[in-house]
Amino acid sequence: MSADASGSAAILERTDRYIAQTYARSRVAFVRGRGAELWDADGKRYLDFFSSILCTNLGHAHPAVTRAICEQADRLVHLSNLHYSEPQSRLAEKLVEHSFAERVFLCNSGTEANEAALKAARRYGHARGGRYEVLTTLGSFHGRTMAMIAATGQEKVRRGFEPMLPGFRYVPYGDVAAMEEAIRPETVAILVEPIQGEGGVVVPPDRYLPGLRELCDRHDMLLMFDEVQTGCGRTGTLFAYEQTGCAPDVMTLAKSLGNGLPVGAMLAAPRAASALDVGAHASTFGGNCVTNAAAVATLEVLTDGGTLARARLASERFRTGLASLAARHPEDLGAVRGRGLLLGLETRSGECATGIAARALERGLLLNVTAERVLRIAPPLVVSDAEIDEGLAILGQAAS
Repeated sequence: MSADASGSAAILERTDRYIAQTYARSRVAFVRGRGAELWDADGKRYLDFFSSILCTNLGHAHPAVTRAICEQADRLVHLSNLHYSEPQSRLAEKLVEHSFAERVFLCNSGTEANEAALKAARRYGHARGGRYEVLTTLGSFHGRTMAMIAATGQEKVRRGFEPMLPGFRYVPYGDVAAMEEAIRPETVAILVEPIQGEGGVVVPPDRYLPGLRELCDRHDMLLMFDEVQTGCGRTGTLFAYEQTGCAPDVMTLAKSLGNGLPVGAMLAAPRAASALDVGAHASTFGGNCVTNAAAVATLEVLTDGGTLARARLASERFRTGLASLAARHPEDLGAVRGRGLLLGLETRSGECATGIAARALERGLLLNVTAERVLRIAPPLVVSDAEIDEGLAILGQAAS
């Protein structure tokens, strides 16, 4: 292929011509990456402080993950779930070994993992008099299937797809009393993010999640944590629930579980796991050999001790730098929030946030705007001190 046919302009033109226009894409086409760095088709280097929507927690082209993918692809790419698979068994074992769970259902994405959680909750409630309702929270985001947009507490996500699947109600995030008041005889579960990512990197009060645990125990309900964004080291521990003092009955994972490959998982404690028996749920490509081998390698790196410790140190450096930046630009920038390397920087307006993100991109830094006016900063866990300082410097220029 000629340089003209493979350059950024050509890639953009083909994409705009042939792919459904469902994304507001930045006008840049990336062709390779390494760690926290990306290069576009014209050779320009960027720092990725977005981790491809929090999917590449170990950075781009991590050698251990790449090696696992290549070795597995050379042996066996896919196998039906009507047979046993070695990578699938290893992944499930690791997830159970490092969590509260007894059983794992493997799938391809976060929305599918949340669908499996919903089906487990419905089955659990069916055995208890037909209870079916799941309480979620305002500002939440749980996926793009019809069930999961119904579960999502953001009207903009649901708009135009009405009528919604019944069985969901939305409660203010961080408010245990409001959640307790919302419980009805038909309520069977609470689905909540330990930190709201798409909702603006919102961290709840310390007693919120333990309070939900107490409610679920008292009312024989399932507590379900959507850790699609917060899982796999993003908040400084392998899973965010480890910092809350309580464990859920169900946890969903995806995004960074395969460090960029499409793999999701629903993890379940005994009483939730028993709700799904033979024939209750399935996924043709769930448990795929190559994606599961990548996930095993990802978890091995994350649990070796050094990566999570490094992420916590990087978080401290980021927080210090972002707070200093906000102090220099008080008219435009506000509070820093989040945990680990899932950080949000408040801005005065949506226009301010999008302007900063656009100017940062021009200077070679990828950021994301969420909840209209919050800059979401989520670099790979392996980001270096030099890359942090470089990114902060670019962000300071973009904010000036």
